Amino acid sequence: MCDNRRVAEVASFEGNPDFVLSLARGLTVIEAFQERPDGVTVGDVAMRTGLSRAAVRRLLITLEALGYASHAGQVYRLSSRVLRLGFSFLSSNSLPGLAPPILEEITAAIHESSSLSVLEGDEIVYLARSATRRVMSVGLSIGSRLPAYCTSMGRVLLAGLPAAERAARVERVELKGLTPRTITDKGSFKAELERVRGQGYALVDEELEVGLRSLAVPVRTRTGRLVAAMNTGVHVSRVTPAEMVERFLPVLREGAERLGIALG
Repeated sequence: MCDNRRVAEVASFEGNPDFVLSLARGLTVIEAFQERPDGVTVGDVAMRTGLSRAAVRRLLITLEALGYASHAGQVYRLSSRVLRLGFSFLSSNSLPGLAPPILEEITAAIHESSSLSVLEGDEIVYLARSATRRVMSVGLSIGSRLPAYCTSMGRVLLAGLPAAERAARVERVELKGLTPRTITDKGSFKAELERVRGQGYALVDEELEVGLRSLAVPVRTRTGRLVAAMNTGVHVSRVTPAEMVERFLPVLREGAERLGIALG
């Protein structure tokens, strides 16, 4: 299925003389390999990106020539050289470097997994994680993405946005009912974000996945700038919402404060 949002993003810049359309399309093609471990064909990429088969073919040939992809028959796969793009981000951003030791200390203290993420569009992206056990049906790792609207870290990050930007994001997002408990009403969602903003944390109870309960806090620099969110997730059978707030919230807040101070 074509990623209509990404196509719209690229199209919105096409009239800008400083916008390099070929680069944008190349990056879109790289993103089309996501969640396709067995590789993709020209037709697959064309369908996922909205680009013509001819354009996709040229871009894949270019990626192969530069060492970022390889192919066998009609199937293309990304090569390990693509990891350099990720390493460039990690080496230029102090969050992924500073967070792991703090997350490990949090996990050791509460005996539950902990994670760090940032907001990217309408999704959160995991930058660091310390896992003790798997509490979700889908495994999470660095680079994993989840919808912001129904995750504890996403709500903390959305609630921390300036009012106008927060309102715009709420207006455009599609609130899908992933479980029977997911908030899908825009008015209720706005009220929830205001509550999160006021109390300084988000507790999401089985809205992303049945059986999953998560708690998140914001990570702010010493100047008060919101840069990330930190959370822990548990199975509902192990810890009640009240226990999470009582036992885990102080530990998360202390870890977030230390990370924020380290960031400057």
